Amino acid sequence: MSLEPDDVFECEAWTRGFRRVAGVDEAGRGPLAGPVVAAAVILPRRYRLAGLRDSKLLSEAQREHLYGHLLAGALDIGVGVVEAEVIDAVNILEATRLAMVQAVQHLMPPPDYLLLDAVILPSLPIEQRAVIKGDRLSLSIAAASVVAKVLRDRLMARAHVCYPQYGFLAHKGYGTAEHLRQLERYGPCKLHRRSFRPVAEGAGGHDRA
Repeated sequence: MSLEPDDVFECEAWTRGFRRVAGVDEAGRGPLAGPVVAAAVILPRRYRLAGLRDSKLLSEAQREHLYGHLLAGALDIGVGVVEAEVIDAVNILEATRLAMVQAVQHLMPPPDYLLLDAVILPSLPIEQRAVIKGDRLSLSIAAASVVAKVLRDRLMARAHVCYPQYGFLAHKGYGTAEHLRQLERYGPCKLHRRSFRPVAEGAGGHDRA
């Protein structure tokens, strides 16, 4: 499989008469702490950005570089953020959908077609297509993956200032060995997802607000 996404899915939508085609993706489904962040990105036709691909295949420096170009070159970008307490209340899949809906609703005027990475948003009356491995195949979904990842990483860097004992700056809330050690030592803070088993097991009878 090529590592470079293209605009085949976008072109198919444009050929069918859709005009504002948005790629949607998220960052942060797997971590033990912090929000899930989604982005919706509408790119111009024939848009090209060297090096743009699934954010998981990029370094932090590469993502930041691409993010700057996307801010300048995209027709529109919307972002949604759903915090840990909501994730615990509704589960991570529904929280991901909520973040994606928020991101789409921040696009003005609204899109008329959505390309999503293996997810459908039933609550939105917009035609949609779920693309398996969409962040590696679709240019606009890849763009959304970069935007979501950069913004979530920045939120976790801010979280590190408030809760330096957990090392959020290094692991961004993911369940690394160091994070699990600090979780066992200090217990969870309000940014931790208490419905996730390692957090519940790491509470150890103590808690942090």
